[in-house]
Amino acid sequence: MWTWASIFIGGGLGSLCRYGIGRLVSMQGFPLGTLTANVMACLILGFLMGLQARKGLSNNYTLLLMTGFCGGFSTFSTFSAETFILVEQSQYGTALVYIFSSLLLCVISIAAGYAVSKLF
Repeated sequence: MWTWASIFIGGGLGSLCRYGIGRLVSMQGFPLGTLTANVMACLILGFLMGLQARKGLSNNYTLLLMTGFCGGFSTFSTFSAETFILVEQSQYGTALVYIFSSLLLCVISIAAGYAVSKLF
């Protein structure tokens, strides 16, 4: 039962954070809120991955933070939908910038979070 509750609670908190970031960070014509949430989620996930690799995290924390929180905070489906809308609106350049910046920044954020975890 704790497994399901951990994922549920973490996912809910992550989703609330994603909504808040989307409200705080907006830019006309570019989905900056989603990009920001995804980059932040990757930074957090990379940090947690590093802790997991070096110190180990209990299964409950892994489910709560990595599966639940980061899963609820990041949003691949929204990224995909926003990319589709940009293409539908013939904003090909913006769509390409969004795709490549998302991929590059998220992978860099995973690596940065992993590196920061070495300090703990």
